[in-house]
Amino acid sequence: MVDEYLQNHTYTRLGGKADFYVTPETYEQVQAIVELSIREHIPFTLLGNGSNLIVKDGGIRGIVLNLGRLASIHREGMQIVAQSGARIIDASQYALSHSLTGLEFACGIPGSVGGALFMNAGAYGGEIKDVLESAVVVDAEGNLLKLSADDLDLEYRSSNIPEKGYIVLEATFSMEDGKYEDIKAVMDDLTFKRESKQPLEYPSCGSVFKRPPGYFAGKLIQDSKLQGKQIGGAQVSLKHAGFIINLDGASATEYIHLIHFVQDTVKEKFGVTLEREVKIIGEDPIK
Repeated sequence: MVDEYLQNHTYTRLGGKADFYVTPETYEQVQAIVELSIREHIPFTLLGNGSNLIVKDGGIRGIVLNLGRLASIHREGMQIVAQSGARIIDASQYALSHSLTGLEFACGIPGSVGGALFMNAGAYGGEIKDVLESAVVVDAEGNLLKLSADDLDLEYRSSNIPEKGYIVLEATFSMEDGKYEDIKAVMDDLTFKRESKQPLEYPSCGSVFKRPPGYFAGKLIQDSKLQGKQIGGAQVSLKHAGFIINLDGASATEYIHLIHFVQDTVKEKFGVTLEREVKIIGEDPIK
């Protein structure tokens, strides 16, 4: 698709146009797109499923790649193999259906499998590096590689995937046998906690900030009296201070300005620097 509005493909409902919006269906097509971008000097950007992401109002130049059509999940013995475009929530549900334990923590994480590896996603005491065995990626030259979890340098909310220019195509998770009822009880409890505490009724990028050492980002924001603070249509959630919601037709510019305002205020009041968990990409709007 040409000149596709990315606000149609992000959880925040923010973002200008992509020059070219591409949704490959095979690993070979992904390799071909990378090779084309190299040969023709066309920039390309991997969008993921747009959950932990803010796209600026000026959109993205070149090719935007969405792997949502690569979404199969299957079992191989005590392992689950999930393609990168599948939702990590669906991988967690698939594990439950096979009475396999290890992915319960991911039952409420809104991102794709590829995005979960990209940022070593985690929640409620678990994270991707706890269960990841290996990954299939395309490197910056278009080569198909199989890497071990150790090769990805998974740390708190980070990996070497962006630095290396990898595109994740597939992940293999090592699981353990469990009881369906026990796994479901844990997932039901985590789902209740998430739904009762997070403003899921509004578009948002999820948790905006990483947890600073020795603190909780949401508590710092709450203690800074910032809940309800609004810039344009973007608002610091009244339900959970760690979330910024698109309350009323916000622009990406307004959303980003509110993030900076929160960071500046918390720094001034408590001397703590809030580091963004959400990724911001794209071009500023032409003035």
